[in-house]
Amino acid sequence: MNEKELIIAAQNGDFKAFSTLIDGHKDKIYRLALKLTGNRQDAEDILQETFLKAIDNIDKFRMESSFGTWLYSISLNHFRTSAAKDKQMDLRPIEEYLPDSHNDGITNLFDWGDPHDHFEKKQIMQTIESGLAEMKYIYSAPFILRYMEDMSVKEISEILKLSMPATKSRILRARLALRDRLSLSFQEK
Repeated sequence: MNEKELIIAAQNGDFKAFSTLIDGHKDKIYRLALKLTGNRQDAEDILQETFLKAIDNIDKFRMESSFGTWLYSISLNHFRTSAAKDKQMDLRPIEEYLPDSHNDGITNLFDWGDPHDHFEKKQIMQTIESGLAEMKYIYSAPFILRYMEDMSVKEISEILKLSMPATKSRILRARLALRDRLSLSFQEK
């Protein structure tokens, strides 16, 4: 059965068809939840809530997008409503990230070239992950979907129900904030 046939069967109460649909997406949803939350327990909770909401609402799925996109939307909505607001960091105005806007013309942007050894890669990833965990959801989610889940800007704008320019802007703001964080991290060392 193809995805459309499985969806129709699931909408008619076939739990086996629903399970088959879920099996193809559970690892991706878990990875996304883990990247958003930073811990396994919360990621497992998001995964479980996503599938429970999907089961409850499968009859409302209109096949206007792929089943996977629909699941991503459910998981992101659940994360957004349950995210702790105290973990959010304020983003500086975009002008402060541009060269010559501060530090007497010295750019504060980190060169994102490939690190030369495993330790540096691990250190960079830890800095990025902690930055994403502290960042507001509206910026971290588009960044994660674009660069960690390798989704197109169009897919992200559909999932988050944003315009393409708004999606691109949020991805850029997250990139600049993380670049700034990485620059500070390497200046300290």
